[in-house]
Amino acid sequence: MLNFEDLAQELIGGDTLHKKAVQAPGMLNEAYHYPRPSSFSRGLRLDLGRATLVLISGTASVDENGNSVHVGDFRRQTRRAFANIAALLRAEGLTWRDVVRTTCYLRDIERDYAAFNEERTAFYQAEGLDPLPASTGIQAILCRPELLVEIEAIAIRIAERQS
Repeated sequence: MLNFEDLAQELIGGDTLHKKAVQAPGMLNEAYHYPRPSSFSRGLRLDLGRATLVLISGTASVDENGNSVHVGDFRRQTRRAFANIAALLRAEGLTWRDVVRTTCYLRDIERDYAAFNEERTAFYQAEGLDPLPASTGIQAILCRPELLVEIEAIAIRIAERQS
């Protein structure tokens, strides 16, 4: 059975798998700036030959200083999470049109799913997404008690063939 790195090596024809941390410091800080050390990147870019794969970690309503923002306002937290992901994508030359999958974590899915779906639909319409990314919604306890929503994303882009 192939693991992810073996599969990536297979896809890129034996070339070296290039990995790069994705950062957007003007929008949100790196997790290692938190008072408690954290051991993850905001995102990871994998260059697989002509394909670029970007894996965005769970992203919430956090500002450039690592502070939770819009505490108590589910809709504004959702918008900030989408904006933070957009900034991470832009940092790697990608957009929401390159997103193929999201996983959406809601602290209280029964209470907030309708509002989440309204915000997500409005955001996707504003981005002109068609088709929409595959997605899963999960109720979860998030990393901070004041955070109500967290979203992770997977984006991929295939480079144009050189003539």
